[in-house]
Amino acid sequence: MRTLIVTAFVSVDGVMEAPGGESGYRNTGWTVNSVEFDEAAYEIKAREQDEATAMLIGRRSYEAFAPVWPSMTEEFKGYNAMPRYVVSTTLTGQDERWPATILRSLDDVAALKETEGGPIIVHGSGELARGLADAGLVDRYHLLVFPVLLGAGKRLFSDTDKDLTKLKLVESEAYANGVQKQVFEVVR
Repeated sequence: MRTLIVTAFVSVDGVMEAPGGESGYRNTGWTVNSVEFDEAAYEIKAREQDEATAMLIGRRSYEAFAPVWPSMTEEFKGYNAMPRYVVSTTLTGQDERWPATILRSLDDVAALKETEGGPIIVHGSGELARGLADAGLVDRYHLLVFPVLLGAGKRLFSDTDKDLTKLKLVESEAYANGVQKQVFEVVR
């Protein structure tokens, strides 16, 4: 079974919306505007590209990434080379600039996890990440937690009333700029 990893930039209060500067959000760009850059804090991002063998994203993230990521040949070389899967009930076709296989349901994601291969990484895609967690499909979280409170905004975790999910902290580090790396495995 393949490992499904959700990776995210989050505020201390769990907001993941618009970390890089997407329009329409009051605190957009908070990862670059709120703390001093520390290259060491992003080591996990390079490691994710090296270790992941496929990317899973939601439709909105796919539509945002597809026009941009293919031209980022150095930064996203690994992601541009690996298979991509988009979970969407409304997407009618793939973007030829960044081809992907369209999955129509979380059952399709569960079936993908059963195939041979290495880890599958989920980027952005807050709605998808919440659905995957609620369905019990997430195996690991790679979080970079920024020392900010954003209040309103899309959250990484849902507010669905469900049974407790236990996590095991398997890696952590705090950086001089206040960012914390937290890697959790979901305990089954």
